[in-house]
Amino acid sequence: MGRKFTTDQASPFYPPRARWFSVFFKLGCRLRRRLALDRLRLPRGMTAGELVVGFFVPGLAVYFRGPGWAGRAALGAGATLLLVYVVWLGYPAANLAFGMLISLHVTGFVHYCQRWLAAEAFGARLAFTIFVMLAMLLLLYLPVRGLVQQQLITPLRLDGQVIIVRRASPVYPLQRGQWLAYSLSETEEGEAHNGGAVWFHGGTGFGPVLAVGGDSVIFSTNGYSVNGVAHAARPHMPAAGEWRVPEKHWFIWPDLAISGHGNVSEASISGTLLVLADVAPRQLLGLPFDRWFWRQQTLPWLP
Repeated sequence: MGRKFTTDQASPFYPPRARWFSVFFKLGCRLRRRLALDRLRLPRGMTAGELVVGFFVPGLAVYFRGPGWAGRAALGAGATLLLVYVVWLGYPAANLAFGMLISLHVTGFVHYCQRWLAAEAFGARLAFTIFVMLAMLLLLYLPVRGLVQQQLITPLRLDGQVIIVRRASPVYPLQRGQWLAYSLSETEEGEAHNGGAVWFHGGTGFGPVLAVGGDSVIFSTNGYSVNGVAHAARPHMPAAGEWRVPEKHWFIWPDLAISGHGNVSEASISGTLLVLADVAPRQLLGLPFDRWFWRQQTLPWLP
């Protein structure tokens, strides 16, 4: 006769079903066998998990070796150096903090591996330290810094101060007088203008929006006007002519260092800069923050 009530407990005669994440464990074990990591024997007090995590987190390897005051001090120093780097991004203090952070990270990781290297000669330990430093630079610090500055924030130097720009997509509408960071050329090598008389080297531009899409810009010997409103001339602006800004474009006059070789007319230089002043949405890199931590990012408003 069957029981009236049954429990939902799993039968001890059947193994539990595999979970959804078990495939990752299988892939990890297969990769471990392919790389012969299963033959690697770590000394007592070292684990593969601590070795991997300590490689990627500054100061954590020292904490794993001995979670006393030295481990807490290493973690605190790593966090402090990282904060200094972010706050003073673009200044010499940030570069100093970046180098000290790498040094702390490499030293702590090598300290964690001392039991592994105890029987090795001095030359082997030195080579291991250099290898760890290069691996952290190439696999961790340089890629992360490049990714952050290309996708999130970028420091730009302007008249002796550093302006932090947030990387962003085109935002409409943008106002006249608003500063933008933009790419001056689609190629890193630059391009030739006016039949090769003027050669422009690519780079990053940063300046105020003088006119927006649909505005009429008229140049004269005394300056230029936007929709009938007169403004002072910028360096190497055309002395005559009229130009209408295309829709969803911006008129930003480039501020460039110009060096002359040969007989290049002022009209050729003005015509080249006028082409570069037409900034399309695909060239936009970002907009400056109003504040970066406690620092007010003050930008001049050019009418």
